[in-house]
Amino acid sequence: MSKSSSMGRGIMALLAVGSRHAAEHPGGTVAEIAAGLGKDRSQVSRYLRSAEQEGFLARTVHRTYALDWEVFTDAQQLTARRLESDGATALDTLAGETDEACFLGILHGNSTVTIGESVPASSNLVGSWLGRPYPAYCSDAGQAVLWEASEAEIRTVFADVDFVRHGPNTPDSVEDFLARLEAARRRGYSIVDQEAEPGLYSLAVPVRDFKGEVVAALQIVGIRDRLEPRREACAAALLQQERWLEAGLGYRPQD
Repeated sequence: MSKSSSMGRGIMALLAVGSRHAAEHPGGTVAEIAAGLGKDRSQVSRYLRSAEQEGFLARTVHRTYALDWEVFTDAQQLTARRLESDGATALDTLAGETDEACFLGILHGNSTVTIGESVPASSNLVGSWLGRPYPAYCSDAGQAVLWEASEAEIRTVFADVDFVRHGPNTPDSVEDFLARLEAARRRGYSIVDQEAEPGLYSLAVPVRDFKGEVVAALQIVGIRDRLEPRREACAAALLQQERWLEAGLGYRPQD
């Protein structure tokens, strides 16, 4: 008796098509996929047809099977909705636990933009940041949204940026930003200490989706004299909400 179920073998065939895409092949014939799996061609053909009927695969005019990108698009749209809804829950929970202003930001060009916020009255922060851009090299979310970016990618993002001083500790160059990002990665969260403006202090972590890509940054922002002495406790609460939010977005950490 086979050690794998029919569903399991079907998933293997589907993943085989995905692997061909990752290797920059447009798709694969039944024979090619069966050979790659070391399985019987007629069985693999049945599994591929089933995946096509379920909408996971599409058959091309060249008689090859390829991933149906509508599924991926639907997953992307669902992720965006979950980021909005679950993000609001994470922000409210985090703000309640820390009694500080909490934000969710995304990268837009060379700036970050706030897409969610929860601001307790006691935080002493005035006004809303929703929809407002701020330079990524010194924003509260900047290091976190670029967490997984390579040095080359970061240099491209900041290629035409003047590192204007916004606070006493604003990075003065891309090299300075990269050094701070590397320190944040070792620490597990970023600290933006009076980089965006004098007296302002923040902690942030990246938020990843089902693809393992960073889609947002979760942040705690407050007055330095109030937030900095509570850094470790606030960072622990921040990391807990990061894990909860990522789980809702389908992210599975690699062992």
